[in-house]
Amino acid sequence: MYRTYVRYWDVALPSSLLAEPEPFDDLPPEECPAPLAITLSPVRTVPTLAEAARRVRPTTLAVERTLPVVPALAGLFLDGLRRGSSIGVSGPGARSLAMALMAGATSAGSWAAVVGDPDLGLVAAGEAGVALERLAIVTAPEPSAWGDVVGALVGSLDLVLVAPQHRVGAATVRRLMARIRERGSVLIRVGDGPWPDSFDLALTVVDGSWEGHGSGHGRLRLRRAEVVATGRRAAARERSVAMMLPSPDGSPVPSEQPGSG
Repeated sequence: MYRTYVRYWDVALPSSLLAEPEPFDDLPPEECPAPLAITLSPVRTVPTLAEAARRVRPTTLAVERTLPVVPALAGLFLDGLRRGSSIGVSGPGARSLAMALMAGATSAGSWAAVVGDPDLGLVAAGEAGVALERLAIVTAPEPSAWGDVVGALVGSLDLVLVAPQHRVGAATVRRLMARIRERGSVLIRVGDGPWPDSFDLALTVVDGSWEGHGSGHGRLRLRRAEVVATGRRAAARERSVAMMLPSPDGSPVPSEQPGSG
């Protein structure tokens, strides 16, 4: 048998050591391993941003589906302010009632915003129990931007109070309500003007009388008022409460006169 050698740096090596044989070419066919079978998984589609948000959205517990209210308003709600709902507040003393609505939630840690209501007084809001450190005041945006501004707020905060000075379109309200239900916030609309959709809950101050003033003199101490609630679905049955709105210290408290329900 003849061997072929090559000389590399004066060292004689077999040429077979310098070649690069094919893998397993020196094994009998029956000992060669079988080729690997590779199975490719089907290509997964990348979820959209909305789908990803839906997958990671935390589960909302039953206790977290409502916001707390002050005791004076407890008779108007089944278990608190329902998240994802709209509330209309009207009648004399509507702003005092709206501040009472925000008082319970902000005192418990929720954030709120007031959009375009120059008649709302911060001193009165603080006396009503609103946590002013968790209240944002937003000046009235242009009518063309009103929907975008309010939409951004309801997507970030728990309560948003609005008092639009212009007619709000039906399409804008539908978009807002869709976002409110998605994010679990509460929209409070103050005023008697037209609104293109019915509210989940409508609160109306139907009667009110001030006390403390005399015949041309004296100081207003409190106002007794009756608030009536009507709504849709579970809130369809009319309810009412009698309360002091405000009481001598500025907070809403139940009146000595029992409310009807």
